[in-house]
Amino acid sequence: MARKPEALADPIDIAVGARIRLLRKVRGLSQQALAEAAGVTFQQIQKYERGANRVSASMLSRIATTLQAPVSEMFGEVSPASGAIDEVAGLLAEPGALQLLRAYSLLPRGASRAALVEFVRSLNNVA
Repeated sequence: MARKPEALADPIDIAVGARIRLLRKVRGLSQQALAEAAGVTFQQIQKYERGANRVSASMLSRIATTLQAPVSEMFGEVSPASGAIDEVAGLLAEPGALQLLRAYSLLPRGASRAALVEFVRSLNNVA
């Protein structure tokens, strides 16, 4: 039987994949490094992170161990707040987002941060 397209992937698989990606990036690991530690190809990690393939329990355990996180962290809490967590995970999965946030956190509080936020917002208005 053919695999279902990503557009029809289970939302839980997508959320777990987003959390894997977020934790991988926070830990500074490449997809290749995570794949080697888990014993799969980096393409398989890509599929897990997109939610295109489901992560088996044993694989999730290996990934969690590599990411130094409890397996439960991959699921989050089942509550309305988890939607916000998934949104933040999705935003941080964007290329460069985590690096931008880390650089932002090093700025002194006040005008510098406000100016940076306004600058980035203004880029959205430039076509």
